[in-house]
Amino acid sequence: MPFLSDALGRIKPSASIVANQRARELAAQGRDVIALSSGEPDFDTPDHIKQAAAAAMAAGRTKYTPVAGIVELRRAIRGKFQRENGLDYGLDQIIVGTGGKQVIANALVATVSPGDEVIIPAPFWVSYPEIVALCGGTPAIAPTRAADGFRLTAETLERLITPRTKWLILNSPSNPSGAAYDRDAMKRLTDVLERHPQVWVLTDDIYEHLIYGDQPFCTPAQVAPALYERTLTVNGVSKAYAMTGWRIGYAGGPRHLIQAMDTIQGQFTSGACSIAQWAAVAALDGPQDYLAERRQVFQERRDLVVGMLNQSSGLRCPVPEGAFYVFPTCEALFGLKTPAGRPITNDEAFAAELLDVEAVAVVHGAAYGSPGHFRISYAASTAQLEEACTRIQRFCNSLS
Repeated sequence: MPFLSDALGRIKPSASIVANQRARELAAQGRDVIALSSGEPDFDTPDHIKQAAAAAMAAGRTKYTPVAGIVELRRAIRGKFQRENGLDYGLDQIIVGTGGKQVIANALVATVSPGDEVIIPAPFWVSYPEIVALCGGTPAIAPTRAADGFRLTAETLERLITPRTKWLILNSPSNPSGAAYDRDAMKRLTDVLERHPQVWVLTDDIYEHLIYGDQPFCTPAQVAPALYERTLTVNGVSKAYAMTGWRIGYAGGPRHLIQAMDTIQGQFTSGACSIAQWAAVAALDGPQDYLAERRQVFQERRDLVVGMLNQSSGLRCPVPEGAFYVFPTCEALFGLKTPAGRPITNDEAFAAELLDVEAVAVVHGAAYGSPGHFRISYAASTAQLEEACTRIQRFCNSLS
């Protein structure tokens, strides 16, 4: 339509949101749908966090807040960065937004101009390239290989950097692949970045507390202090604390960048929900022991799903190191047909037919920049995951 902006024409709807909506529609029609398309923990928000929100309401803390967030939450975030990441940010170097997505968007709107390039390793979270394109920038997609654990290599990063490169967006552990960078792998990337002072780093650490095994989490400014002044460290309470609907994300970074993001946010939304901010204070300052317990449950679910998918005809599923997703390949099924005669031509057709035939919702890999794969979220009950994987096995076995 002629009155819509050119910027809108540069982006497309979120594939994961579209998949979730289609699953809801089928469920409303009476189908027994198992939706494994949403990146949302099935655990409830811990009671002490909900109680802190109730106390904030009872105390009348229901007014507008500073754009960058209440002082109490920024202090809690500062303590978290010091305690867990060895990073020291002043309160004026920290901003709170309505979810991590808004924080990322604020940063890119504040810094990306037409002609600027942003390096994004694929597979990527669906919103990264879309936000860059909305700003008029150019996503420079960095391919990764399953053989490399879906991790960006230093050689690929070096090759993609140009004089127009503004940012590298790094997400570890990754949505959708679950890939995580250990300190050595991260150091190889930061060594490259130190040689290119025009390139900033936006590191999305939202899955920080979901790394399995003994590998410790690391973040770029922690590994390479020389990058501190050009790194935006983004995180939030959504995944670790099961607070997706509370919509609280945050970041630490250089003062002038945070000030610019504050200006953007002040004109778009102003401060985040006051009650959610007080709940986030309780999340970050309160007990943390249950995080390990929940991580163990996710690891058990991961192992179940990987094992069952690898028993499915035509699927191959690597073992992810973190987050709560698996990213199997379904390329071996391309060219086959369903019992109704519909062809599996690509990963999007695979996901569509799986939903139609077996009522299991997944997201196709091309949406993440990696055709031939699909993403499953195993943030669901063990019973749901077992049933879903049984249906996937049945669907794959039915193709001919």
